[in-house]
Amino acid sequence: MEVILIRHTSVDVPPGTCYGQTDVALCPTFPEEAAQVARALQSEGILEAVYTSPLNRCTRLATYCGYADAVCDDRLLEINFGDWEMQRYDEITDPRLHIWYKDYLHVAATGGESFMEQLHRVSLFMKDLCGKPFQKAGIFTHGGVIACAQIYAGIITPEEAFRHIPAYGSIVRLRL
Repeated sequence: MEVILIRHTSVDVPPGTCYGQTDVALCPTFPEEAAQVARALQSEGILEAVYTSPLNRCTRLATYCGYADAVCDDRLLEINFGDWEMQRYDEITDPRLHIWYKDYLHVAATGGESFMEQLHRVSLFMKDLCGKPFQKAGIFTHGGVIACAQIYAGIITPEEAFRHIPAYGSIVRLRL
């Protein structure tokens, strides 16, 4: 199966903000960015199934690209940063932040989830997807989810994940 992973377009939050699962606004450049994504997706051919994170930044792009009926799945949400959501990293006073910096793979944000927990939920989605009779599927989602999908496909390791977060509006292709 070929899987086309599409990262949402630019978000309208200050740089350095921890936004994870918060349903944040998109940048005013959304129409231009979305048009570029839609053009790029046209060259991918027919997607037999399309899924999306339920967050607006993904569903809005899916709709713009002609997939208003994309199936929402909570397993495609970005990592949950819990109590740190919508705080700037350099302003988080929680002492767990320093522990998280040392072991983000296994340490969860206070009230949130660890990267390995996110990887587990994304892997469950990918395993379910592989059981479907599709040749090509599309997924509108987040950078962390795309990194997890690449780990699932054996392309990168968990330790490499944050070096492989694609740019906003990027398309990543996997063969499973």
